[in-house]
Amino acid sequence: MSHTPYQHQQVEKKWQKRWVDGKLFKMKPGGKKKKHYILDMFPYPSGAGLHVGHPEGYTATDIISRAMRMQGWNVLHPMGWDAFGLPAENYAIKTKIHPNKSTRSNITTFTRQIQELGFSYDWDREVATCDPSYYRWTQWFFAFLYEKGLAYKKKAPVNWCETCQTVLANEQVIDGKCDRSKDPVIQKDLEQWFFKITDYIEDRGNTTGLINGLSKIDWPQSTKIGQLNWIGKKEGMNITYRIKDSNETVTCFTTRPDTNFGATFIVLAPEHPFAKKVAERRPDVKAYIEASMKKTELERQEEGKKKTGAFTGFLAINNLNGALMPIWVSDFVLSGFGTGAVVGVPGHDKRDFEFAKTFDLPVIRVVVAKDGDRSAIEKIEQVQEEEGAMTNSGFLDGLDIHVATKKVMEYLEEHGHGKRVINYKLRDWLVSRQRYWGAPIPIVYDDQGKHYLVPDNELPVELPTDVDFMPTGESPLAKSKTFHDKKALLRIEKKLKKAGTLAKERTLVRRESDTMDTFVDSSWYQFRFMDPKNKKEFANKKLMNEMGPVDLYVGGAEHTVLHLLYARFFTKALHEYGYISYDEPFQKLRHQGIILGEDGEKMSKSRGNVINPDEIIKQFGADTLRLYEMFMGPFADMKPWSTKSVSGVYRFLQKVWRLAGGQVGGPLSSETLKLTHQTLKKVTQDIAELKFNTALAQMMIFVNHLQALKTVPKQALETLLICLYPFAPHMTEELWENMGHKRMIMQEKWPTWNEELAKESTIKLPIQVNGRLRGSIEVDVGIGQQQALEQAKKEPNVAKFLDGKQILKEIFIPGRIINLVVKE
Repeated sequence: MSHTPYQHQQVEKKWQKRWVDGKLFKMKPGGKKKKHYILDMFPYPSGAGLHVGHPEGYTATDIISRAMRMQGWNVLHPMGWDAFGLPAENYAIKTKIHPNKSTRSNITTFTRQIQELGFSYDWDREVATCDPSYYRWTQWFFAFLYEKGLAYKKKAPVNWCETCQTVLANEQVIDGKCDRSKDPVIQKDLEQWFFKITDYIEDRGNTTGLINGLSKIDWPQSTKIGQLNWIGKKEGMNITYRIKDSNETVTCFTTRPDTNFGATFIVLAPEHPFAKKVAERRPDVKAYIEASMKKTELERQEEGKKKTGAFTGFLAINNLNGALMPIWVSDFVLSGFGTGAVVGVPGHDKRDFEFAKTFDLPVIRVVVAKDGDRSAIEKIEQVQEEEGAMTNSGFLDGLDIHVATKKVMEYLEEHGHGKRVINYKLRDWLVSRQRYWGAPIPIVYDDQGKHYLVPDNELPVELPTDVDFMPTGESPLAKSKTFHDKKALLRIEKKLKKAGTLAKERTLVRRESDTMDTFVDSSWYQFRFMDPKNKKEFANKKLMNEMGPVDLYVGGAEHTVLHLLYARFFTKALHEYGYISYDEPFQKLRHQGIILGEDGEKMSKSRGNVINPDEIIKQFGADTLRLYEMFMGPFADMKPWSTKSVSGVYRFLQKVWRLAGGQVGGPLSSETLKLTHQTLKKVTQDIAELKFNTALAQMMIFVNHLQALKTVPKQALETLLICLYPFAPHMTEELWENMGHKRMIMQEKWPTWNEELAKESTIKLPIQVNGRLRGSIEVDVGIGQQQALEQAKKEPNVAKFLDGKQILKEIFIPGRIINLVVKE
C-alpha cells in the first residue's frame, strides 16, 4: 500500500459520485430483511444554505443508517424540503424575487451541500412541500379532516396590523408590534379555519390520546413534559356565584376549591359576556377592555407582568361564608381557558397575590404549611400553594388540602353551587394564513357565502403565479384572476350540483383565498416518504403499515409543541379511521444539542460567528467535519465550535490513513485481539445509543495501540475500518479498496465480537478513607477481598492517611470501591 498523503477532496468526490450514480442507498420495500425507518426533521431551505448546526443531526442518523444496513436491516432514510412558509415569503417581499424561484434555488444549494457531506439518503424519495404533486395530498388531508368533522370554520381573534392591513403569525409579533411596520398589533375577530386537535387529547376507542400516547413512546422526558404542559389538563370545579343586587351569576373554574374560604375577589377576562355588559354602562371598563384587545395572548400571559384591571362595581357572594367579593376585569385571565372567570385567592396563588397587592384587596391565609407559619401574608414568598392543612375554613379546618378538596367538592355539588370538570389549555389548531406561499385551502363559496369542499378530482388546487405577493391588507390569492377563473368555478359547480352537494339555484363565486399553515405540510410528510411517487393516494396502506412508524426521529427540541404535536394528531386521525395500524408517528425521538459559535454564543449573521460547512469541507474534508461534530461532546448537549479542535480530528484521520498505508500483516497478539473485540463491542453499542463521542474515543485508543506496533494485523485494521466507516465513509471506502477488496466496505457484514474477549481484564478501584477519595489501584476484575485490601493499604497516598491509625472497618464492594474507616 502507498504512503501518499490523504487527498480528501479527490477521494470524497469519487465516492459521492459512486453512491449517487449507483443509487446505492435506495430502499426497496418487502423482502426478508427487517425494516428500520430513520428520519431527520426535514430542513427549510433558506437562502443562507446549511450552517454547521444542520449536519450534526444528519451525521448522527447517517452513522446509524450505515451501521444498520451492514447489520442486515432494510433501512429507509429519506430527505426532503419543508419549502412553504413565512421565511420564503418575507424573503420574497424583501428582495422582490418570487418565492418559487428563490426556494428552488435554495433547494439546489442545500442538495449540493448535503451530498458533499456524504449522507446516505435515498434520493429517489425526495419531496418538496411546494410541489403540486405533494400539496395535492396536503389538500386531501384537509378534505379528509373536514369530512370527518375535524375541520371547521369560525370567528377567532387574530393578530392584526392596521398599518399593513393584514393578519400576522405570532412569530411576526415582536414586543406587541408588527415586525414590518413596527406599529402596534391588535386582536381582531376574523373567520378562520381550524383543525379539531382537541378531539384527540384523550383516548378515542382504540386510538390513544395525545396524553396517554406519550407513555408508550421513547422520547426525551423534557419533550413529553413540554407537550403535557401545553395540553394543560386541569381537573377542578366550576363554582357558580350569585351577583349581589342582580339576577346574574358568574361561574369560575378553579383547581383549588379547598381554598375558597380565602377567596376575596373575582376576575373576568375582558372577553367575558358579563364584562361586556358592564362596559355598556361604565366607560372606564369599556376603555380597559378596548386596551386589552390590542394585546396578544402571549403578552397577556407574560410572567412577571404588572397586573392591570378595572372594577365592575359589582360584588359576588361567596357560597361558603357569605363574604362579598368585588368583581374585576383583568387581561391576565384568558377567555379560552376554563370559563373566562377566576376566583381570586391571593393567600395561595401568586398571580392572585400580585393582583391583590396592586389593587389593595384583602389577603386571607386558609392553608398552614408544615412549618406552622400562621402570620399575615405580606410577601409573595409567603404564598403557600402545594401542601398543608386548612385554617380559617369552617368545616374544613384541620384537614389536609387534598382531603379538603374532595370534601368541599362534595359539599358544593350537593348544594348545587358547583360541578366537577376537566379543562385543557390546548386549543384547536388555527390553520388559516392570509399568505401567498402555502398550500391553498380546497374550499369554494357560493353566492350566499356558503362553503363547499373542492371535489377530489379537482385537486390539486394549484397556487397561481399571477400574484402580487406584497402585503395589501388581504390574502394575495384574493386578487388572482387565474385562481378564481370562472370556467374552473363553473366546472366545479357542475360537479357539485351533479353530486347533489350544491343546490341548483346556487352559483359558485370564488375560492377560499387563505392558504394553510406550513405545519400542515410537515404533519404527514413521514408517510409520503414511504410512497412518494403515488398518484392515486398520499401513500399505500400496505406500505405505510410495513414501513411505519418511524423508528428513529432526530431534530430540534424547538418543535415540541408545534410540529411534533401536530404530527401526532394527524397520525391518530389516520389510525382511528383505519388507514394505519399504529397511532404514534415517531417511536423513538432524539434532539441534537445546539452548536454555538467559537464565542460561546448562538450562531447568527449579526454576531458574525456563523461557520459555513463549505469552508470546513474544503480545508479539512467532509469526514473531518462529520467526525468533529460527533466528537464535540454528548449528542444532546449544547457545544461551542472550536476550529482548533477540528484540526485535531483531521490529524486523527491522517493517522488512520498512514496506519493503513504502512506494514499490514502478521498474527494478532492476545492484547491486540482483546482490544479489537473491545473496540468492536463499544462502537456497536455506542452507535445504537447515540454515544458517538465515546465510540470515537475508543477508536482513538485503538489507533494509538496499532500505531505502536511494527506490523498492523490485517484483521485488526479491517475491524477498525468497519467501525470507523459510518463516521468517515469516504476515507474508509478508499482504504478498503486500496487493501484489494472487490466489494465496497458498505456491502460487508458488520462483524460480531467475542464476549469473553471483549471483557475488561482489569479495573481501576477507587479507595476511600473515612469516605474521602484518597487513591486508586488497578486490579484484576475478579480480585478477592483480602488481596484487594492488601494492595489498597500499600497504595502510597492511602498509606499516608492510615499511618499510625486504627482501622475500625474495611468495606469492599467488588468491582466498585474500597472504603477504610479509621479512628481519627
